[in-house]
Amino acid sequence: MSGALKSTSEGLSLILTLSNPEQKNTLGPEIYAAGIEALNAAENNPEIRSVVITGEGSMFCAGGNLQRLQANRREAPELQAQSIEGLHNWIEAIHTYPKPVIAAVEGVAAGAGFSLALACDFVVAADNAVFAMSYSTVALSPDGGGSWKLARALPRALASELLMCGERISAQRLLALGLVNRVTGAGSALSQALQLAEQLNARAPNALTSIKELINDASTNTLSQQLASERNYFVQNLHHSNGGEGIAAFLEKRIPQYR
Repeated sequence: MSGALKSTSEGLSLILTLSNPEQKNTLGPEIYAAGIEALNAAENNPEIRSVVITGEGSMFCAGGNLQRLQANRREAPELQAQSIEGLHNWIEAIHTYPKPVIAAVEGVAAGAGFSLALACDFVVAADNAVFAMSYSTVALSPDGGGSWKLARALPRALASELLMCGERISAQRLLALGLVNRVTGAGSALSQALQLAEQLNARAPNALTSIKELINDASTNTLSQQLASERNYFVQNLHHSNGGEGIAAFLEKRIPQYR
């Protein structure tokens, strides 16, 4: 795995750390490949029930490396297209990953760093964290699914403001807009994200997978299709061993032990 993406674990959580602080944890093809590799390895590992993505030091991620992008302008356009495909493959891997993924954001999450945070199921941010869809500041347009996420999560006027103005947005404002789950003190985003992960890890993995898939499909399904999916997942989870354990533990007033 690339040295620019550290992989560690704590309890039942995998921690992926963007680790090139001297370059503000900027992203590149090696990191995209390492991120996909890490998720693939953890997907069928029962010892991993959630993933936390964070940045080393005082910053989450400044997005793409502008020096690399400037150099790519001298190459064939296909080179940059391939690089973006690598990012998009990682974003899609996070979106479809069957376990919860949490972004723990300190400092700045800009450009593709903001898109990366938005791709996660949960965002825990420090109270001094700032976010920016800064593409337009350097005459570029978004990648990493930022436009897709914001256009679905916000009214058009607000999505246009974030994407076109490219100004810094506070964690508190994103909390009010429903794009951040929790705001915590500076320096404690990772610890708070791990507390959230511990809460999720205590729940039945199969149920969380079903819920994530239902959420992913809800925006494109008709009501009838969504109802059918809810029925199918409910029956499947009821007849899973965890369903029996969950109901029994509730009735017996004890803590369930899921596998």
